[in-house]
Amino acid sequence: MNKAWRGIDWSQPWFQPFAAVGATIGADPHVDLHASLSQTAADLRNARGLPLRFVSQENLPADTAYESHIYATGEVPTRDNLHDAFNALVWLHFPETKQWLNRLQAEELSRAGVASERGRARDAATLFDENAVVFLYEDDALAAALRDFQWQALFVAGRDAWSKRCAVVPFGHALLEKLVAPYKAVTAHAWPLRLAADSSLDEIDHALAASLREARDTLRGGRSFAPLPVMGIPGWCEDNADPAFYADHSVFRPGRRSQ
Repeated sequence: MNKAWRGIDWSQPWFQPFAAVGATIGADPHVDLHASLSQTAADLRNARGLPLRFVSQENLPADTAYESHIYATGEVPTRDNLHDAFNALVWLHFPETKQWLNRLQAEELSRAGVASERGRARDAATLFDENAVVFLYEDDALAAALRDFQWQALFVAGRDAWSKRCAVVPFGHALLEKLVAPYKAVTAHAWPLRLAADSSLDEIDHALAASLREARDTLRGGRSFAPLPVMGIPGWCEDNADPAFYADHSVFRPGRRSQ
């Protein structure tokens, strides 16, 4: 994995929040990834206050759920692939939010067990963990355009607002893996968060965790989020400088929401 990790173009805008740490961790193919990640996470804790460590997948007992193991031990089983390496990077940059997601998953697993259906809260937590972006905004009209599938208003008429009055920060590790080789139809689950576009990752993490905690009782799977085709974000794709880019209704679909 270190070879593939070193091949990532950290200059891409979607990797920028993670670039300094990601490029450093993947720089030496002879350094053990788990040891490097754990060293970087030396000051971090899980939701129970236990030291956070990244360990081999073999450390996960066969009869124990992944999220339950993290909650009980502080160990994050990490396979030798990009998917899990990006998950580790998100832990390093959004520890408070990851703690909350892990606590929710572990509590729901303890209550309902592994074999049952996940339920709406766990389903929403999983979707967020895998595929979310945080949509930072200060202008309610921009958040409304996102929720209402008003792509022209958000990306064309509102183009000058990006990086000034709104911005997107990736969170989902499966989304980050897809963006190693991006394509037009990549679509994220967006969580609108009223916060300045230039907020620090620490500020975003704290506000994001708080907003998810407040919404726990109303989370309802994919319907809790706004679909966002991320290649439409200004600066994320050269082709989207042409307004015709957004005329592709197979990607930039009109809304059909009841809520």
